[in-house]
Amino acid sequence: MISTSNLSLQYGKRILFDDVNIKFTGGNCYGVIGANGAGKSTFLKILSGEISPNTGSVHIEPGKRMAVLKQDHSAFNDSSVLDTVMMGHTTLWKIMQDKNAIYMKADFSDADGIKAAELEEKFAEMNGWNAEADAASLLSGLGIGEEHHYSLMQDISGALKVRVLLAQALFGDPDILILDEPTNDLDLRTVTWLEDFLLDFKNTVIVVSHDRHFLDTVCTHMADIDFSKIKLYTGSYTFWYETSQLALRQRSQANKKAEDKKKELMEFVQRFSANASKSKQATSRKKLLEKINIDEIQASSRRYPAIIFKQEREAGNQVLSVQGISKSLNGQPVIGNLTFEVNRGDKIAFLGTSGLTTSTLFQILMGEIKADKGTFEYGQTITKGYQPNENGHYFNVDQNLIDWLREFSEDKSEIHIRGFLGKMLFSGEEVFKSSKVLSGGEKVRCMISRMMLANANLLIVDEPTNHLDLESIQAYNNGLKDFDGTVLFTSHDHQFVQTVANRIIEITPNGFLDKLMTYDEYITNDKVAEQRAKLGVA
Repeated sequence: MISTSNLSLQYGKRILFDDVNIKFTGGNCYGVIGANGAGKSTFLKILSGEISPNTGSVHIEPGKRMAVLKQDHSAFNDSSVLDTVMMGHTTLWKIMQDKNAIYMKADFSDADGIKAAELEEKFAEMNGWNAEADAASLLSGLGIGEEHHYSLMQDISGALKVRVLLAQALFGDPDILILDEPTNDLDLRTVTWLEDFLLDFKNTVIVVSHDRHFLDTVCTHMADIDFSKIKLYTGSYTFWYETSQLALRQRSQANKKAEDKKKELMEFVQRFSANASKSKQATSRKKLLEKINIDEIQASSRRYPAIIFKQEREAGNQVLSVQGISKSLNGQPVIGNLTFEVNRGDKIAFLGTSGLTTSTLFQILMGEIKADKGTFEYGQTITKGYQPNENGHYFNVDQNLIDWLREFSEDKSEIHIRGFLGKMLFSGEEVFKSSKVLSGGEKVRCMISRMMLANANLLIVDEPTNHLDLESIQAYNNGLKDFDGTVLFTSHDHQFVQTVANRIIEITPNGFLDKLMTYDEYITNDKVAEQRAKLGVA
């Protein structure tokens, strides 16, 4: 369907891709993975023709149509939402425009009539009469109501523009679909809709995403960028991660025989293959895993942060009591009469109708803002570690990273501080970088270092995976899962919530739900669904 031949790309002395030969075939979904800076988005741009490689070429099967998720949110400002979606099928859109231009002519001739008839025939062949209805259906599936369908793109919010451009890419059943971070700004319901859409999609999908649950659900293969090469692996992201970690452990076992290593890998594949029966793609994925060549599995060169939370003191029985907290912002109620008790060892995922709800709650609990009504009280043994969603004000000082982190540590020695920075992959001269010039991901890693230093027994974290790469997300996920203390958190990362939380509290404008269960149990439980419906939650 689409392939590369001897593809290479180099910026100065830095080689991103070297002699890459890879083929993506129909009926499969490929997740492109790699460490930050490995070139995931760049590779998609090469495939789509936006960037030219230094050497080599991209081949697309003749007659096949490619659609790409656009990243320029202002490119269609003067067009309506519905027209923007239909523009995704450029050939069909041109026929529509040409056809309309002919019919608008004041001096309509016989030649115009013949041309219009030809265009009408092509229009019908391309299912053009259903184009508007199909575009509207995509918009509705992505949570964009009919009231926005005829609005100009410049008049809708940035979050809605992201969804419109996603609908544009999906429109018209393209043969090759290229998606770079398609789940950004999507809520759970919309991500689930997109997952179902792609599971039913019969053509080729190539996607970059930091959402591990999304990759696990929709992908049949991983295209791993490592060592300036791209290697295809059959299976989901979790399967790739587990096998690469197993291969890494085996590589460190110098005395282990090759036969023993192969046997261990084969047993792992068999176990994972059996578990694949739980996935939405059960039959096809299980068959794919059964065809895996064990010799192809190898250790990754990825570097994972060492995110380890330790509590200096174990919490007592009283952790946190919240009684009747209410808060309005700009006249709009955000939290209403919220009451709950936190037990030692709870790992509570908070859900809200918007990120503002949960961020406001955490700011109240951390004393940054005051509630309009209600009270909260911590136990005497409780020490807190906090990672806010918005962290910019922590970095408004021109300090190197050692001096920045030193302010949050009782042990001021450089060796001690370097150790915590090193765990978050800041090494060598990087520790002398100014805190004012850090990227979003680097700031989050600094905030995690700060929280690890606290040795707290209660962690409050607001959207902890924002700006992080897959390696850091995986390490953070494992760190909170293994933490012996108590955690209050909110996250849009499905797998993060499912694997960390043992309790769910959902805050709505009309009340709240508090359930001692996992995330997957919460969103699939019929009784919970009835209770959510009564609270006006879709």
